[in-house]
Amino acid sequence: MSAYPLLETINDPSDLRRLDRKQLHVLAEELRRFILESVAQTGGHLSSNLGTVELTIALHYVFATPEDRIIWDVGHQTYGHKILTGRRAGMAKLRQKGGIAGFPRREESIYDAFGTAHSSTSISAALGMAVAARHLGKDNRAIAVIGDGAMTGGMAFEALNNVKQSGANVIVVLNDNDMSISENVGALNNYLAKLMSGRFYAATKKTADKILSVSPPMKELAKRFEGHAKGMLTPSTLFEEFGLNYTGPIDGHNIDVLVETLGNVKRLEGPQFLHVVTKKGQGYAFAEDDPIAYHGPGRFDPGVGLVKPAPVAGARPRPTYTQVFGDWLCDMAKLDRRLVGITPAMREGSGMVRFSREHPDRYFDVGIAEQHAVTFAAGLACDGMKPVVAIYSTFLQRAYDQLIHDVALQNLPVVFALDRGGLVGADGPTHHGAFDLSYLRCIPNMTVMAPADENECRQMLYTGFTLAGPSAVRYPRGAGPGVEALVQMTALPVGRGEIRREGRRVAILAFGSMVRPALEAASELGATVANMRFVKPLDEDLVLRLATTHELVVTVEENVLEGGAGSAVLESLAAQGVEVPVLQLGLPDHFVEHGDPAQLLADCGLDAPGIARSVRERLSKGDASKRPGMAA
Repeated sequence: MSAYPLLETINDPSDLRRLDRKQLHVLAEELRRFILESVAQTGGHLSSNLGTVELTIALHYVFATPEDRIIWDVGHQTYGHKILTGRRAGMAKLRQKGGIAGFPRREESIYDAFGTAHSSTSISAALGMAVAARHLGKDNRAIAVIGDGAMTGGMAFEALNNVKQSGANVIVVLNDNDMSISENVGALNNYLAKLMSGRFYAATKKTADKILSVSPPMKELAKRFEGHAKGMLTPSTLFEEFGLNYTGPIDGHNIDVLVETLGNVKRLEGPQFLHVVTKKGQGYAFAEDDPIAYHGPGRFDPGVGLVKPAPVAGARPRPTYTQVFGDWLCDMAKLDRRLVGITPAMREGSGMVRFSREHPDRYFDVGIAEQHAVTFAAGLACDGMKPVVAIYSTFLQRAYDQLIHDVALQNLPVVFALDRGGLVGADGPTHHGAFDLSYLRCIPNMTVMAPADENECRQMLYTGFTLAGPSAVRYPRGAGPGVEALVQMTALPVGRGEIRREGRRVAILAFGSMVRPALEAASELGATVANMRFVKPLDEDLVLRLATTHELVVTVEENVLEGGAGSAVLESLAAQGVEVPVLQLGLPDHFVEHGDPAQLLADCGLDAPGIARSVRERLSKGDASKRPGMAA
């Protein structure tokens, strides 16, 4: 007998909408268990998905998807949505190469109305769709589902500011999972929400508006009375100031209330705002108790929960680059009281937990607000502080104008600790740090560094901290090659690389994470390997020396080729009037899919065998002929 008899009858939302409402409770139970069992087998986002089970069911039950558009902010909470829209079997290969993505993707399903993975974009997208529907004479609804964390992003409020002007039939559902509702308060709020979203309330309000319109002073008085009355009965009227009709908060795990309230909201005209309160990890005790730990776990036994792997006897665990950064931050803070640490809502991911505890007065989590984080750092730097912004490579893209205009243009001493540089794996193209070397090196005043190992990462962070202008240290996700990070901190000579291996014919200029596979390939090829260290300023003297003593120059970077480190080498050679065959290796000119990071690098030819193969193929073409003065 199937463990999911009802869920297995749902192949698309039309099947769901044929169910009796009483069956939705059973479906929610089965869907929650299915998500838990699936994620336990594949890894992925868990807490957020367990918290949106009832909301997901209610949305597809009430709205005529895919004609009605549901836009999920960030999208890491859409596993239930994927399962109910025909991708139940696909969960077996979730976030694996060739499998379904962990985020909504338009090319994956007609039910994924908008591709997401970065936060605070849903209201803008939904508003665009709602306006498009009005212009095309359609009667469908656009629903933005946004979390309370994503509501801290400035883009969400930019969209809200535009809602009133548009007057479109957009519905914003705030999934608030950072507060709890007691039973009594929840019942009262549920009742009020149903009342305020119902036809009687809307019709009464509309009639009153017509009557009072003949007397503007009376209308203004009535409006103020309504605002104060709702303010006493509901948590906030802030969103009504933006022109949305506010409803809520309601219990996001009471499926009957959700269905009834969403049904009422659907029938209302104009912009609507529904406040839904949920709990991360709902229904799974381990995740309820520690939603952060279960935010994105790997594989685990649901009956046991997450278990730390037992240490291997005699083995020294390799720290991740993130841990190297976190340790450096704490050590540096003890040496210089001007240091402040800033993160846009990524304390755990960026390795700042220890720092936040040891230096709470110098730790600033600004929420999911990357633009603000960068300009906030600029303001601190203007008045004598030494800010360190810990941010993922893919998220710094969201603050590019601030990076140029507020930091670099003013040549302010802000250190950017760029985590997740290169391919990150299962989160896929939205999270790969594929572009940073290109978008950083074109900015005046920037110093851009890429460490080859853990110790170099620590020393580069210190080097950046000592500079009078902006700097970025870009490092990959996960553990390094196992080089001990020395306690003593020494500033590296800016713009100077080093020779890691002396060889013949071929000179491989490797940047950051590519030094290790380049060395492995070079041992097979008999090639020279340079650890370039600095993308900007580039070690032009080293480039010139290697170019004039080798038949072929090879650049290797875990970044797109366009405008990257290899391009910097080509520009340097052209400026110095040196003609030499150059082979550029890097990420391709297309978005790399999700999958195992090692496999993805191999697919891109950026592992040791791939590098060696590309060099041999280039040499076999015969265009790297030997020239006078080259190494014998």
